[in-house]
Amino acid sequence: MIPADQVEQLIKSKMPDAKVIVQDLTGTQDHYQATIVSTSFEGLNLIKQHQLVYGSVNAAMASGDLHALTLKTFTPDEWAQQT
Repeated sequence: MIPADQVEQLIKSKMPDAKVIVQDLTGTQDHYQATIVSTSFEGLNLIKQHQLVYGSVNAAMASGDLHALTLKTFTPDEWAQQT
């Protein structure tokens, strides 16, 4: 198990400018959904964006502390259009 705020910190360690919202989907602290807004995504396709995020949480996933992470990734401009 890994607390939501620790998932957020792992992501921010690779993307310091990111706005990260982490939701526990099951209440078990190992299945999360993360919405991430970062300039790091600019010019990257969706697969590359997700690979960037998964790279930041890889150790937690490999250890089994984090079982599943659903992603929603946006550049700041894309996010502005969503809100």
